[in-house]
Amino acid sequence: MRDFRPTKMKVFIKILTFVILPIVIVLLVCLNIQSVMAPVNFNKYKDQREAVGVQRLKDIRTLQVAFKGETGHYASTLDSLVDFYNNGKIKIEMRIGSADDSVAVANTARIKKRNPRITPAQMYEMYQKGENLVFSIETKLPVKDTLFNNRPNFVVDSLKYIPFSGGEPVQMQSTIKTVSGVKVPLFEACMPYKLLLKGLNNQLRINLDFSRTDTGRYPGLKVGSIDQPNNNAGNWE
Repeated sequence: MRDFRPTKMKVFIKILTFVILPIVIVLLVCLNIQSVMAPVNFNKYKDQREAVGVQRLKDIRTLQVAFKGETGHYASTLDSLVDFYNNGKIKIEMRIGSADDSVAVANTARIKKRNPRITPAQMYEMYQKGENLVFSIETKLPVKDTLFNNRPNFVVDSLKYIPFSGGEPVQMQSTIKTVSGVKVPLFEACMPYKLLLKGLNNQLRINLDFSRTDTGRYPGLKVGSIDQPNNNAGNWE
C-alpha cells in the first residue's frame, strides 16, 4: 500500500505558501495601514466638527453680547437666548444723511448752534420735511431682523445643542463677579470633546483630553469665562 504522507505534506506546504501566507501578509499590511491612518482620519473629522462647533459658539457669543447690551447682564440659559432672538429688540444707530455732504454738515451745525438741545427725533422730523442734514438716530429693531440675516440657513434652535452629540445641550453659565471693586457680567459656553467628538476613535479622544488638561487647557471648545474677564474670547482664537 502506497504512503501518501510526503505528497500530503507538499500540498499543505503549497497551500501555506501560496494561500494562507499571502492572506496573513495582506491582513498585517491592512492593520498597519489602519494604525497609521487612524490618527489622520481622527484629526480630519475632529477639524470638521470643530469648525461647526466654533461657528455655533460664535453665534452664541453674538447673541449674548446683544442680550447684555439690552439687559446689562448675560443670559443664563440658551432658552433665554433663543427667546431673545425670536421676540427681542435691540438698539440700532442709524446714520441719516452723508458726512461727505458739506452743505448738510454746515446746515446741521447751524441748526445745533441755534438750538443746542435739539433731539435726534426733532432733527428727523426736519429731515423728513426736506432739510438737508446729517445726524444719527437710535431706533429699536427685532433681533431676528438684525442679526444673522445674511445667513439664510441659520436656525436659532440649533444653538442649544452640541453638534454631532446626538442632542446633548451646550454647557452654558453666566454670573456677575466683582473685579477690582466693579461688578462685571461674565458668561461661558462649552462643548467638551467627549460630546463633540462622539463616535470617533475613543482612545484618541481620551488622549486628546489628557493632552489638553495636562497643559491646563479645557478639553473641548469654550467661549468666554465665568472665572475672570477674557473679553469673551474663544479658546480656538
